[in-house]
Amino acid sequence: MSVKIRYFLGLATLAWSHYGQGSEFVLAASAVQNSATTSTVPSSYAVPGAFPTSLYSNYYNNPTATSAQPQPVISDPVTHEIFPFSLTDPQNIPQNDTVDPHPLPPQASSQQLLQQAVAQIKSIAVNPMFTTSCARCQASLEVAKFLALAAPEQGTNLALTLCEYFDYSSSCEKNYGPLVLGPILTQVASFADVGGYDGQSICSEFLGLCPAPTTTTLNLTSWFAKPKPNPLPPPKQPSGQLMKVLHLSDLHIDSRYATGAEANCTSGLCCRDNAYNSLSPETPLFPAPRYGSFLCDAPYSLITSILEAIPPLTGTESTGFDFTLFTGDLLAHDPDNQQSRAMTEYSEVVLFGLLKRMLGSGPTYATLGNHDTCLPDQASPSSLGGALGQQFSWLYDHVTALWEQKGWLPEASVEFSRTHYAAYMVKRADGLRVISLDTNLCTSNYFNYINSSEPDVSGILRFLTDELQDAEDAGDRVWIIGHVVSGWDGSNSLPNPTNLCTVDRFSPHVIANIFWGHTHEDQLSIYYANNGTNISAETAQAVSWTGPSVTPLTNLNSGFRVYEIDSATFEVVDAYTWKSYVNDYPALDSQTQFGPTFEFEYNTREAYGGNITWGATDPLNATWWHLVTEQMEVDPTLMEAFNSYQGKGSILTPPCTGECIPARICYIRSGSASIAKQNCISGYGSVQ
Repeated sequence: MSVKIRYFLGLATLAWSHYGQGSEFVLAASAVQNSATTSTVPSSYAVPGAFPTSLYSNYYNNPTATSAQPQPVISDPVTHEIFPFSLTDPQNIPQNDTVDPHPLPPQASSQQLLQQAVAQIKSIAVNPMFTTSCARCQASLEVAKFLALAAPEQGTNLALTLCEYFDYSSSCEKNYGPLVLGPILTQVASFADVGGYDGQSICSEFLGLCPAPTTTTLNLTSWFAKPKPNPLPPPKQPSGQLMKVLHLSDLHIDSRYATGAEANCTSGLCCRDNAYNSLSPETPLFPAPRYGSFLCDAPYSLITSILEAIPPLTGTESTGFDFTLFTGDLLAHDPDNQQSRAMTEYSEVVLFGLLKRMLGSGPTYATLGNHDTCLPDQASPSSLGGALGQQFSWLYDHVTALWEQKGWLPEASVEFSRTHYAAYMVKRADGLRVISLDTNLCTSNYFNYINSSEPDVSGILRFLTDELQDAEDAGDRVWIIGHVVSGWDGSNSLPNPTNLCTVDRFSPHVIANIFWGHTHEDQLSIYYANNGTNISAETAQAVSWTGPSVTPLTNLNSGFRVYEIDSATFEVVDAYTWKSYVNDYPALDSQTQFGPTFEFEYNTREAYGGNITWGATDPLNATWWHLVTEQMEVDPTLMEAFNSYQGKGSILTPPCTGECIPARICYIRSGSASIAKQNCISGYGSVQ
């Protein structure tokens, strides 16, 4: 029976009242115009237990079963498609929607990626949420990294755009263009951990936006094949017979030197046809002398002059030297955009040819400098793999072939040099082993900032350690030659590893001497036991000699050095240094009767050893040099002399007074960069 209930909106009142034993409710309606109709309804209703199968015509299962829910077949009236049982199957619930589309943004073009990278880095630069310049720098490097990976052809364009936007250089194209550093920076961004240690190192070293990261040590747990002998083997006894060894460094021949061009320029490398002084752009204020000047690299005329002067000055006209050391840097300081492989190879051919022809029959043991590659300072570790790991093989092949052709490298050393960064070991007939290192792998080469927390990515320290172990096993002594100094004021070499363990482990019984170049100055450093934790005459173990440069750049005289070496111990018994006054060169231009004069500057033993108790033929070893530094602490005239010799007697060398004196003494006592940075006052390393 139906029940009709009339509601008058706004007038009706719905009232529920319970009465009796709760079995019924009264529904009452009051109305204004009509009386309410009242009826009773059931208070409960029991639904039938069976599923109403008539609701759907088809099912995927038995809808009357009580063990599972019914699964009706449902058809979509819009698409006229039947929803599959797999959509609702309780036993196989889909874990991923593999049917529906999951839209992604369109793939960006290479140009769009570049535009977005630039935009993001600009945003990072001004975003206050990046609270430090270091954070902004590393975040920006992250953007650069992904661009380098996704669109490496745009890496150079990013470098150029950012260089111009942040006003990083006045000649961005010349420094970071596609023919200079752009591709190298792209490689580094691609491979480096820019969000971690590598990125912090890059932002610190090249941009000054981060603090230097914590330095690391070499893991010595299994580094050495054998422990240091204790006691040490008895030292070799002096023979009393002396060998003569010539040390040349930093020739820096400028084959583009323009005599008469501006020598006091304000526009990069002087003595070039395009060089000028801003006070007189059209007319040189100081015409370049034909033998060189203080702000210029060495012209042909200076190179040949010094090589012509060396034999008569050293008494080797008929004998030649027992051998010559060349500690790197053949090429001029050309800007990167003026560099090329051809110019590198040309300079190698010219200079090694002159050394062979003008210095006599003794071999020359050479090492690569940071300017002896193209681009300067760069060397990729072979661990990059493939073509990128071998991208400098053209250099190693060519220079090794030249050394072999000159008779300076034995066949046993040639193949290793070709395949290991032009590093090599030569065992001479007299028993001395000479180990040459490519120190571009230990300095501010951009590739060294890939995996920079690892102290020996290139394997150059592994090579050195293994060669020293072989020498120790054979009872031989070793000279190590390289270009970039490992210590001094700490401004030249990488800070890692902080422990120059190889020198400590194999000194003083294996390593007789170490020779560097690079700074253009006459310098010296001492290595102590236990990484310099106790600096004294008793702990001094090895010494490195930094050779004076031939090039006058910057504000220096030209010079060279000869060592007298005991033929059995291979220790330095004495050293002699010559110089040529560059300020005299302008007066030579008006005539051809005389060229530059090279004169004796000083004898090492006489200059520093007057107040040291030392045998007349005892070696000038690390102990002697430490005693020299003790004398410098009490006698300022010794540091005055050292300072003058450091600049080869240049009239432009500033004095070293006040805190400069303890700073220089500290540099002499710092065989590694980390010791100098930890112990020494900074800012007094150079006289230039």
